[in-house]
Amino acid sequence: MLTADQVSILEAPLNQKIFLTGPAGCGKTTAAVERMRALLNAGIPNASILILTPQRTLQAPYFDLLNSPERAAGEEATPATLGGLAHRLCQRFWPLVGEAAGFSHPERGPQFLTLETAQYYMAQVTRPLFEQGYFDSVTIDRNRLYSQIIDNLNKAAVVGFPYSEIGARLDAAYFGEPVQRRIYADAQECATRFRHYCLENNLLDFSLQLEIFVNLLWPHPITRQFLTSSYRHLIYDNVEEDGARVHDLMREWLPEFDSALLIYDESAGYRRFLGADLPTGLALADLCAETVEMRHSFVVSPAIARLESSLVNVIAPEVYSPLEALAGEEDAEDAQEKPWEILAARFYPQLLESIAEQVACLLEAGTPAAEIVILAPYLSDALRFSLMNRLTARGVPARSHRPSRSLRDEPASQALLTLACLAHPGWKIFPPQFDVACALMQAISGLDLVRAQLLTDITYRPRDGAFSAFEDIRPQMQERITYTLGERFARLRAWLLDYQQGAPLPFDHFLRKLFGETLSQPGFGFHHNFDSIRVAANLIESVQKFRQALNLLDEEQTPSVGREYLLMLREGVLAAQYITDWQAEQDDAVLVAPATTFLLMNRPATVQFWLDAGSSGWYERLAQPITHPYVLARGWETSAGRTWNDADEVAANRDSLARLVSGLLRRCRRKIVLCLPEMDESGYEQRGDLLRAFQKILL
Repeated sequence: MLTADQVSILEAPLNQKIFLTGPAGCGKTTAAVERMRALLNAGIPNASILILTPQRTLQAPYFDLLNSPERAAGEEATPATLGGLAHRLCQRFWPLVGEAAGFSHPERGPQFLTLETAQYYMAQVTRPLFEQGYFDSVTIDRNRLYSQIIDNLNKAAVVGFPYSEIGARLDAAYFGEPVQRRIYADAQECATRFRHYCLENNLLDFSLQLEIFVNLLWPHPITRQFLTSSYRHLIYDNVEEDGARVHDLMREWLPEFDSALLIYDESAGYRRFLGADLPTGLALADLCAETVEMRHSFVVSPAIARLESSLVNVIAPEVYSPLEALAGEEDAEDAQEKPWEILAARFYPQLLESIAEQVACLLEAGTPAAEIVILAPYLSDALRFSLMNRLTARGVPARSHRPSRSLRDEPASQALLTLACLAHPGWKIFPPQFDVACALMQAISGLDLVRAQLLTDITYRPRDGAFSAFEDIRPQMQERITYTLGERFARLRAWLLDYQQGAPLPFDHFLRKLFGETLSQPGFGFHHNFDSIRVAANLIESVQKFRQALNLLDEEQTPSVGREYLLMLREGVLAAQYITDWQAEQDDAVLVAPATTFLLMNRPATVQFWLDAGSSGWYERLAQPITHPYVLARGWETSAGRTWNDADEVAANRDSLARLVSGLLRRCRRKIVLCLPEMDESGYEQRGDLLRAFQKILL
C-alpha cells in the first residue's frame, strides 16, 4: 500500500523533474522503483531510462524489478554509477580522446584498472622511491600508503581540482612538525609519477576515467549528443553520497532530460571519506520543478524515534531535525518495551559470550536471523573470528562483511593460493608447513587441524614443495589420519602431479580447474561451503582482471601472473568491491559488520548490537598521514589560507558521530543493545563520546 506522497511520485507527469527528500526508511526508493515501473509501462523506450547511484550495491531494488518475471523481453533500462558510465564511454569513444588525454599510444586500446591492479602498478612506480627514503618517517604499511595516494587522485577527480595540487592543498592546511610537509611532497611526487606511468601505458584508473569523461567526453559534441539522445529519463538515487564533480555534471545534464527523479537522503553522507558532498547534492533541488518531502518512516517505532532525537540533540543538535514526526501509532506492547538495553561485562571474552547467548535467545523467541545485526566501529580479524566462532557454537547462522578485508585474509583464498604454489614449483615459492596444513584442512572435508598438521609433517617436503604418497606412511599413522581422509589426500596429490605434467594454464584458468575438478567435488572442503565458494569466485575474478592488466606489457618481459599476484597479496593489497559480497545480505543469517558498512547496505534491522559503545572509533577518523577527506573537499576552498586545527577535528567528529547514530537508529525497528566491556579489546577503559551521550540522556 503506497502513501499519498509515493502515489504522487508514481503518477507525476512524464515531463516533470522532481527532487525527493526525506530520512532513511520513509519509502523514497520504493517510490522510485514504482516510478520506474510506471515509465516502463507507459510505452517509453526502456533503454532511454538511466538509473544512477553512487555505488552498484544501491541498485539492488531496481535490478529486482528489471529481473522480475513480469518484465517483457527486450532492451532494458541502464543502471549505472558515474564511474561505470565513464568506463563505458572511455571504451566506446577512445579514438576521440586517446590523443587529447595525453596517452603515449592512443592507437592502442585502453586498459582499465581495478582498485587491486591500480595498487599493483602504484607499487611498481613507487618502490624505487621508497628505497630513496620517501616516507621514511611514516610507520604504516606500504599497502596503506599505496591506497592513500590513489585515494588522493580519486578525490582530485571527484572534487574537481588538478591532481598536481594535492600536495599543496594538504600542505597549506597543515600546522605541526615540519617533517610532515616533506611527506606531502613525497605523496605528490608518487601521484605524479603514477599518472605519467598510466599515460605511457594506456592504463586508466578511476580518477583518470572520470577526468577524461568530465573534461573531454562530456564537452565533445559527438559524445554529448550520444548521451542526451540515449537517455531521456533519469532516476538518481542517493544523490548525497556522490562527489561535487558528479553534481556539477548533473547540473549541466539535468535540463536535457524529459523527466528526472532525484532522491536525497537527509542526514546521510556516509561516503564523505570517499568524497561525498552534501551541499552540492542538495543544491540540485534548485533545478527541479517540484520538491517532495517525505516524513513518515516505515521502519522505526515511536520509542526509537524519541531515542534518536534525544541522542542527536546531545551530540550535535545543529546538524538536522529530530525524528519524532516520522513514527506511526504506538501500540501498548511497544510502549512498554524500552528501545535500548545495556549488556555489560568486565572482560571482553565475557562480553562476546553474552552477545552470542542473547542472539541465540532472540532466535528462539522468533526473531529472524536476518533481522539481527552486530555492529562495531572496526571489525578486526581477531574480533571477527572470536564472535563468529561463538555464534556458530550456539547454532546461530551468521555471516560477516568487511569490504576492506583483503583476499589474503580469507582462509579459502589462502588455501587456493597455497595449492597454487605447490602446483607451480617453478615459482620457487614453497609454503611453510603450517600454511600447507591449513590449506589441506580447508581443501579436504573432515580433516581437522591436528590430523592436517600430522599429515603435513609426514608427507610434505618444504625444500621442493612436494608430497610423498599416503600409502608410504606407516600403517599406524594411516589409521590415525583415517583411510577416508587419506584417500582424499591421495586424489588431491594426484591432481597436482597430473597438472605439473602439462603446460601451465593462465592463473585464473588454473584456479577454475582446481576448483571444478577437485575442491568442489564430494569429499572436499568447498563442496557445501558456500562462503568458500563465494571467496573462490572473488579470487578468480580478481586474478582475471589482474592478468588482463598485465597483458599490456611486452610478452617476453611479463612475469608469471600467478607469482606476481601472490607477491601483491603479500603486501596486503586491499580487495576491490565484489557485488556478490553485498548481495549475500539476503541470506537468513546474523550480520557481523562495521557500522558504516551496514549503513551503506541501506537495509533495516529489528535488533542492533552496538559493540564497544565506549570506543572512540565510532567517530574518530582513521590515521591517514598523506590524505585528508575534509581538506581535499570542495567546501574547504571557501576557507583558503586556514589550517586544519583541533577545533575543526572535534567539530568533524561530532558531526560524524551524529550522522552515524542517526543513520543506525533510523534503520532500527525495535531495539539497540549497547555492549560495554569494562576493558576493551586492547585492555583499556572506554570513555568515548557515544557512551557519554547515552549517559546524559539516561540520567
